[in-house]
Amino acid sequence: MAFGISRSELESWKQRAQAGKIAIITHYWLDERFPRCDSVTKVACADQEKLVQWGKVYGLKPEWIHKRGSLSHFDLFGDIQKRVLEHEGLDTQRYKFLQNQ
Repeated sequence: MAFGISRSELESWKQRAQAGKIAIITHYWLDERFPRCDSVTKVACADQEKLVQWGKVYGLKPEWIHKRGSLSHFDLFGDIQKRVLEHEGLDTQRYKFLQNQ
């Protein structure tokens, strides 16, 4: 379950991704499979090859892409999540969602 973002933020992220841009959004998230993680960063793009190439920059494997209709995405947690947010200059997301890391 996603929380900590507005519907308009989520819609804007989807629109950027569907337009073929690399779209990044972070939100609070709870999943008992990942008890030490309380947020996830989703990186999406309708152009799957573009997403694969973007992921290679960070050592992400194509098989880690979640294929959801026209909106394929990576789910990022922990150290890689922090590194991507720092490298992409997304300080607002990093400070809001990774305060304890």
